[in-house]
Amino acid sequence: MFQKDRPEKIKDAETIIGESIKVKGNFSGQGNVIVDGALEGSLKTKGGVMVGSKAKISANIEAQEIVVNGQINGNLTIKECLYVGKTAVITGDVECSQISIEKGGILNGRCSMGKLDKKIVADEPEISQK
Repeated sequence: MFQKDRPEKIKDAETIIGESIKVKGNFSGQGNVIVDGALEGSLKTKGGVMVGSKAKISANIEAQEIVVNGQINGNLTIKECLYVGKTAVITGDVECSQISIEKGGILNGRCSMGKLDKKIVADEPEISQK
């Protein structure tokens, strides 16, 4: 997928919504999607989604992974990782396995990660007080 290194991965994108493009509707596909313009509706893909810094999205998104540098108003369902860049503003609930938020990135909503039924505390070493 994208793994945050956009310049090398543009060729891997199946769909690119350019900066001057505004689209409305429900979209679904198999490949990677880059959004630099405006999108309203919903977006579902088995690939990754890259949201550019000037993008304005009002949509629920389902994807393998999402890299956000622009604005999203909607709920995100991510099978793997959500990368929130320093210029990102996300307003909506997030479900993902992993998340990475750069300093300056904004996430306003609930975040649910992975399977929470494991006892993570049991794996941590005990801290002894002297």
